[in-house]
Amino acid sequence: MMPVALAIEDDLSKAIGKRLLAELPTPVVPNLILQKGGFGYLKSRMNSWRELSQRQIVLVLTDLDRVACPVALSADWLGKTPRPANLLLRIAVREVESWVLADHVAMRQLIGSKGTLPPQPDDLPDPKQHFLKLAKLAPRPIRQDLVKESGAVASQGMGYNACLTAWVQSDWNPERASERSPSLARTRRRLKELALQVA
Repeated sequence: MMPVALAIEDDLSKAIGKRLLAELPTPVVPNLILQKGGFGYLKSRMNSWRELSQRQIVLVLTDLDRVACPVALSADWLGKTPRPANLLLRIAVREVESWVLADHVAMRQLIGSKGTLPPQPDDLPDPKQHFLKLAKLAPRPIRQDLVKESGAVASQGMGYNACLTAWVQSDWNPERASERSPSLARTRRRLKELALQVA
Protein backbone atom coordinates (compact mmCIF):
# COMPACT_ATOMS: atom_id res chain seq x y z
CA MET A 1 0.00 0.00 0.00
CA MET A 2 1.19 3.52 -0.84
CA PRO A 3 1.88 5.41 2.43
CA VAL A 4 0.49 8.95 2.39
CA ALA A 5 0.66 11.64 5.07
CA LEU A 6 -2.26 14.06 4.93
CA ALA A 7 -1.58 17.61 6.17
CA ILE A 8 -4.73 19.73 6.42
CA GLU A 9 -6.22 22.88 7.92
CA ASP A 10 -9.41 21.48 9.47
CA ASP A 11 -11.79 18.55 9.81
CA LEU A 12 -13.63 19.26 6.56
CA SER A 13 -10.36 19.31 4.61
CA LYS A 14 -9.43 16.04 6.32
CA ALA A 15 -12.66 14.42 5.15
CA ILE A 16 -12.14 15.72 1.60
CA GLY A 17 -8.52 14.55 1.55
CA LYS A 18 -9.45 11.07 2.75
CA ARG A 19 -12.21 10.87 0.14
CA LEU A 20 -9.79 11.83 -2.64
CA LEU A 21 -7.27 9.21 -1.52
CA ALA A 22 -10.00 6.57 -1.26
CA GLU A 23 -10.95 7.02 -4.92
CA LEU A 24 -7.47 6.25 -6.28
CA PRO A 25 -7.09 3.10 -8.44
CA THR A 26 -5.60 1.46 -5.35
CA PRO A 27 -7.49 3.13 -2.47
CA VAL A 28 -5.28 4.72 0.16
CA VAL A 29 -5.88 5.34 3.86
CA PRO A 30 -3.43 7.96 5.17
CA ASN A 31 -0.93 6.61 7.65
CA LEU A 32 -0.39 10.08 9.17
CA ILE A 33 -2.84 12.94 9.79
CA LEU A 34 -1.06 16.26 10.36
CA GLN A 35 -3.43 18.93 11.68
CA LYS A 36 -2.98 21.66 14.26
CA GLY A 37 -5.32 24.46 13.30
CA GLY A 38 -5.19 26.41 10.09
CA PHE A 39 -2.89 27.34 7.23
CA GLY A 40 -0.29 28.95 9.50
CA TYR A 41 0.69 25.55 10.88
CA LEU A 42 0.90 24.04 7.40
CA LYS A 43 3.04 26.85 6.02
CA SER A 44 5.37 26.96 9.02
CA ARG A 45 6.07 23.24 8.71
CA MET A 46 6.95 23.12 5.01
CA ASN A 47 10.56 22.11 5.76
CA SER A 48 9.24 19.21 7.86
CA TRP A 49 6.94 18.15 5.04
CA ARG A 50 9.93 18.25 2.65
CA GLU A 51 11.92 15.95 4.94
CA LEU A 52 9.00 13.57 5.41
CA SER A 53 8.45 13.42 1.63
CA GLN A 54 11.89 11.83 1.28
CA ARG A 55 10.36 8.73 2.87
CA GLN A 56 6.74 8.83 1.68
CA ILE A 57 4.12 10.88 -0.14
CA VAL A 58 2.92 14.00 1.69
CA LEU A 59 -0.34 15.62 0.57
CA VAL A 60 -0.68 19.17 1.89
CA LEU A 61 -4.20 20.49 1.30
CA THR A 62 -4.85 24.19 1.91
CA ASP A 63 -7.18 27.03 0.88
CA LEU A 64 -6.17 29.83 -1.48
CA ASP A 65 -8.22 32.33 0.56
CA ARG A 66 -7.18 35.91 -0.36
CA VAL A 67 -3.96 35.08 -2.21
CA ALA A 68 -4.08 36.13 -5.85
CA CYS A 69 -3.61 32.68 -7.41
CA PRO A 70 -2.30 29.16 -6.65
CA VAL A 71 1.02 29.91 -8.36
CA ALA A 72 1.63 32.82 -5.97
CA LEU A 73 0.76 30.74 -2.92
CA SER A 74 3.00 27.88 -4.03
CA ALA A 75 5.89 30.28 -4.61
CA ASP A 76 5.39 31.83 -1.16
CA TRP A 77 5.22 28.50 0.65
CA LEU A 78 7.88 26.59 -1.28
CA GLY A 79 10.36 29.35 -2.11
CA LYS A 80 13.02 28.73 -4.71
CA THR A 81 14.04 25.31 -3.43
CA PRO A 82 12.92 22.54 -5.81
CA ARG A 83 9.84 20.68 -4.64
CA PRO A 84 10.40 16.97 -3.85
CA ALA A 85 8.46 14.69 -6.19
CA ASN A 86 6.56 13.16 -3.27
CA LEU A 87 5.41 16.51 -1.82
CA LEU A 88 2.02 17.55 -3.16
CA LEU A 89 0.84 21.03 -2.25
CA ARG A 90 -2.76 21.18 -3.47
CA ILE A 91 -4.79 24.34 -3.21
CA ALA A 92 -8.59 24.68 -3.06
CA VAL A 93 -9.75 27.82 -4.93
CA ARG A 94 -10.68 29.75 -2.90
CA GLU A 95 -11.69 27.43 -0.07
CA VAL A 96 -12.44 23.75 0.27
CA GLU A 97 -16.11 24.77 0.45
CA SER A 98 -15.91 25.48 -3.29
CA TRP A 99 -15.20 21.78 -3.80
CA VAL A 100 -18.15 20.98 -1.56
CA LEU A 101 -20.45 23.27 -3.55
CA ALA A 102 -19.28 21.81 -6.86
CA ASP A 103 -21.22 18.56 -6.45
CA HIS A 104 -24.73 19.84 -7.11
CA VAL A 105 -26.35 16.42 -6.79
CA ALA A 106 -24.98 15.84 -3.29
CA MET A 107 -25.64 19.47 -2.35
CA ARG A 108 -29.33 19.06 -3.11
CA GLN A 109 -29.41 15.92 -0.98
CA LEU A 110 -27.93 17.93 1.88
CA ILE A 111 -29.72 21.29 1.76
CA GLY A 112 -32.83 20.54 -0.29
CA SER A 113 -34.26 22.29 -3.33
CA LYS A 114 -34.12 25.94 -2.21
CA GLY A 115 -31.44 28.39 -3.32
CA THR A 116 -29.33 28.65 -6.46
CA LEU A 117 -26.15 26.60 -6.58
CA PRO A 118 -23.10 28.30 -8.14
CA PRO A 119 -22.21 26.99 -11.61
CA GLN A 120 -18.50 27.79 -11.08
CA PRO A 121 -17.76 27.73 -7.34
CA ASP A 122 -14.03 28.34 -7.84
CA ASP A 123 -14.97 31.85 -9.00
CA LEU A 124 -16.72 32.75 -5.74
CA PRO A 125 -14.85 35.33 -3.61
CA ASP A 126 -15.97 33.60 -0.38
CA PRO A 127 -17.26 30.04 -0.97
CA LYS A 128 -17.85 29.34 2.73
CA GLN A 129 -20.12 32.35 3.19
CA HIS A 130 -21.97 31.46 0.00
CA PHE A 131 -22.49 27.95 1.33
CA LEU A 132 -23.69 29.23 4.71
CA LYS A 133 -26.25 31.46 2.97
CA LEU A 134 -27.58 28.40 1.17
CA ALA A 135 -27.56 26.43 4.42
CA LYS A 136 -30.01 28.94 5.93
CA LEU A 137 -32.56 27.59 3.43
CA ALA A 138 -31.95 23.94 4.37
CA PRO A 139 -34.36 21.77 6.37
CA ARG A 140 -34.26 22.63 10.05
CA PRO A 141 -32.04 19.78 11.36
CA ILE A 142 -29.36 20.53 8.76
CA ARG A 143 -29.72 24.28 9.25
CA GLN A 144 -29.23 23.91 13.01
CA ASP A 145 -25.97 22.01 12.45
CA LEU A 146 -24.52 24.33 9.80
CA VAL A 147 -25.68 27.85 10.66
CA LYS A 148 -24.55 29.69 13.78
CA GLU A 149 -27.06 30.74 16.39
CA SER A 150 -27.93 34.42 16.64
CA GLY A 151 -25.26 36.23 18.67
CA ALA A 152 -22.73 33.39 18.45
CA VAL A 153 -19.09 34.33 17.91
CA ALA A 154 -18.33 31.45 15.53
CA SER A 155 -18.98 31.90 11.81
CA GLN A 156 -20.71 28.53 11.57
CA GLY A 157 -22.94 26.17 13.50
CA MET A 158 -21.63 23.88 16.24
CA GLY A 159 -22.31 20.82 14.09
CA TYR A 160 -20.73 22.21 10.91
CA ASN A 161 -17.69 19.93 10.71
CA ALA A 162 -19.46 16.80 11.95
CA CYS A 163 -22.37 17.26 9.54
CA LEU A 164 -20.21 17.96 6.49
CA THR A 165 -17.67 15.26 7.33
CA ALA A 166 -20.42 12.62 7.41
CA TRP A 167 -21.92 14.02 4.19
CA VAL A 168 -18.55 13.97 2.39
CA GLN A 169 -18.06 10.34 3.40
CA SER A 170 -21.51 9.22 2.29
CA ASP A 171 -22.74 11.49 -0.53
CA TRP A 172 -20.10 13.85 -1.95
CA ASN A 173 -18.65 12.63 -5.25
CA PRO A 174 -15.22 13.98 -6.29
CA GLU A 175 -15.73 13.06 -9.94
CA ARG A 176 -18.98 15.01 -10.18
CA ALA A 177 -17.53 17.92 -8.22
CA SER A 178 -14.44 18.16 -10.43
CA GLU A 179 -16.65 18.92 -13.43
CA ARG A 180 -17.42 22.33 -11.86
CA SER A 181 -14.16 22.94 -9.97
CA PRO A 182 -10.94 23.19 -12.00
CA SER A 183 -8.82 23.29 -8.83
CA LEU A 184 -10.34 20.01 -7.67
CA ALA A 185 -9.89 18.47 -11.12
CA ARG A 186 -6.19 19.39 -11.04
CA THR A 187 -5.79 17.87 -7.58
CA ARG A 188 -7.44 14.59 -8.60
CA ARG A 189 -5.33 14.40 -11.75
CA ARG A 190 -2.08 14.99 -9.88
CA LEU A 191 -2.92 12.41 -7.23
CA LYS A 192 -3.67 9.79 -9.87
CA GLU A 193 -0.44 10.57 -11.73
CA LEU A 194 1.60 10.10 -8.58
CA ALA A 195 -0.28 6.92 -7.65
CA LEU A 196 0.58 5.42 -11.03
CA GLN A 197 4.25 6.40 -10.66
CA VAL A 198 4.63 4.58 -7.34
CA ALA A 199 2.38 1.62 -8.19
